[in-house]
Amino acid sequence: MNLSIIDWLIIVIVLGGMFISVSFTKGLMRSVTDFLSAGRSAGRYLISVSSGAAGLGAISIVLFLEVGYITGFSFQWWGLSQGIILLAITTSGWVIYRFRQTRSLTLAQFFEKRYSRNFRIFAGTVAFVCGLINFGIFPAVGAQFFISYCGFPDFFLGIPTFPLVMIFLISIALYFVYTGGQIAVIIADFFQGVFLIVVLFIITIFLYKNVGWDQVSDSLKNTPIKIAEEEVQKLQNEESFKLLSDLEKLEKIEDINHKIQNSSLINPFKTSQVEDFNLTYFLIGLIGMFYGALSWQGHQAYNSSAKSAHEAKMAAVLGDIRWKPQGLFIFLVPVLTYVFMNHPDFQSIADNVNRTLESLDTQTLKSQMRAPIVLSEVLPVGLLGAFAALMLAAFISTHDTYLHSWASIFVQDVMMPLRKKPFNKEEHIKALRYSIFGVAIFIFVFSLVFDQNQEIALYFAVTFAIFAGGVGAVIIGGLYWDKGTTEGAWAAMIIGATIAVTGTIVPQFSDTWLNDAENLTGFKNFILKLREINGIKYYALSMGFSSLSYIVVSLLTFKEKMNMDKLLNRGIYSIKEEIKVIDENVKPIFKIIGIGKEFTIEDKITYLVSYIWNIFFTLVFVFGTIYNLSNSVSDESWMVYWKYQIYINVVFSFIIIIWFTIGGFVDIKKMFRSLSSSERDHGDTGWVDN
Repeated sequence: MNLSIIDWLIIVIVLGGMFISVSFTKGLMRSVTDFLSAGRSAGRYLISVSSGAAGLGAISIVLFLEVGYITGFSFQWWGLSQGIILLAITTSGWVIYRFRQTRSLTLAQFFEKRYSRNFRIFAGTVAFVCGLINFGIFPAVGAQFFISYCGFPDFFLGIPTFPLVMIFLISIALYFVYTGGQIAVIIADFFQGVFLIVVLFIITIFLYKNVGWDQVSDSLKNTPIKIAEEEVQKLQNEESFKLLSDLEKLEKIEDINHKIQNSSLINPFKTSQVEDFNLTYFLIGLIGMFYGALSWQGHQAYNSSAKSAHEAKMAAVLGDIRWKPQGLFIFLVPVLTYVFMNHPDFQSIADNVNRTLESLDTQTLKSQMRAPIVLSEVLPVGLLGAFAALMLAAFISTHDTYLHSWASIFVQDVMMPLRKKPFNKEEHIKALRYSIFGVAIFIFVFSLVFDQNQEIALYFAVTFAIFAGGVGAVIIGGLYWDKGTTEGAWAAMIIGATIAVTGTIVPQFSDTWLNDAENLTGFKNFILKLREINGIKYYALSMGFSSLSYIVVSLLTFKEKMNMDKLLNRGIYSIKEEIKVIDENVKPIFKIIGIGKEFTIEDKITYLVSYIWNIFFTLVFVFGTIYNLSNSVSDESWMVYWKYQIYINVVFSFIIIIWFTIGGFVDIKKMFRSLSSSERDHGDTGWVDN
């Protein structure tokens, strides 16, 4: 094993801290609403840190390490293009604010209010199936990480280690969810989130201090050239190449050189040949940020846990700021692992890593585990255990959240609408717990049998699209367009799901089967064409065709406008305690940027921080792009830019960690006080009385 006694002790302490944090929530859960949405009592910092921890699970860390290793620094530049979109979404409260105004416990409950009960059941079923398939590989990736990182043997007492590790990890997450529902989940995820961002920050600084900037520059610049030379040498040794004409030989060599020159790890404007993670990936991502807001139901409980719509909006704004410390790790650490694997000064580390990688069965696993194995080789005692504890916390934070979310969706949006009358309290909570256990069983079995054959990011994109590809149009249309119809919603969901399911199934056709399918030439060619479309492009297709179908079908079937005031609890339908007015006379300049009458001075400062940060880097992106399109910028100049961006992120990350930790503890105190003293509405269960 790779870990020392000190490392294991750190893991045990962190795990014990998780259990202690959850114990604080005992006795607070007194209603179905408490189980589903923490009694709608969570503050902005608590939601931001907790949902951030759930969003950056162990599998996401593996994902970012994998993608960053492939793309280097270039990946980060196009990420800046998302800043202005993210700013517009968060500061406007796009979708999130209006959804919270509906007081829906789940998205599908909103669908029943807006469309129909049958559509709620259908949408809930699609969301549930989508979530299970997407969630299904989480235990496998998590277990494989711990086996590779910790150096576990293949068998323990004659039993394969892989399923044992999965059972252990899933069992801990199950305990947290069973203990106190969303209250326990949000508290556990908060403490895990604080630990996560602190350790990620320390590890990033440690690795950066132990790798020279010249080594980083040399590796990113020269390794692709070395790879090209090796590919050319391999090509020249092939017998088929020797038979070609001189012109044909030259063309093939130039193709290799062209690809390498346009797969830069430093200059983002020379990445046209980067497979899968190029400009197209980010352009689709930009559209998806706007279109898919609130679509991902893995975090649906956080959307309804906020004390008010305004608090949910501010949590989204803070979520953008809170991402910076995590972003620093994602930005820098994959590049540093690339240096360890490719710079001559670290050859011994690379040799050890490659020997370990040879024991893995598939290229997919090797790609996923390369960076974690590098970290297991270079991190010292203490940090080695801290990173393992971090990944354990990240695994649990995501799993307890997703177990809760997908199980809740099944009960709230499939089971309950099929009933003629609502559950009583005891029946309701029992059904939720049984559903949670069922989800746990499914993801365990799915992880055992499913064949992972593409990058995690692309798998996420296509499985996400099963639900999100169609539901984006349904959500936006339902919240902002009073002419959107139930028929339009059905059309959008069916078309979006069909396209995405196709993209999920197609990669499962093995190369062996396709090669043997001699009598199915037409079908084989069709499948091969579909396989050329990656996961993110399937998502784009589902968004486009679903939106078009929603608009067209709604216009064809429109009869009567929706009463939006009643849906959103505003005007004569408003609920007084939902809105806390601070300033009736808001200046017009503030209104333009989304600052309303509910904003305190603290809210305004937070808003301005988010605006200044995103506008600054958006301007950097815009002017940088314009300049690069008309001028040739050297790799050396780009490395200077990347160096200064690292320094800026280090300073801000340190401030953010302190700021959000204090804010989160204040929110916990307020939530405990509220849950201990407030009266419960036991009729608030997600039931829609038609």
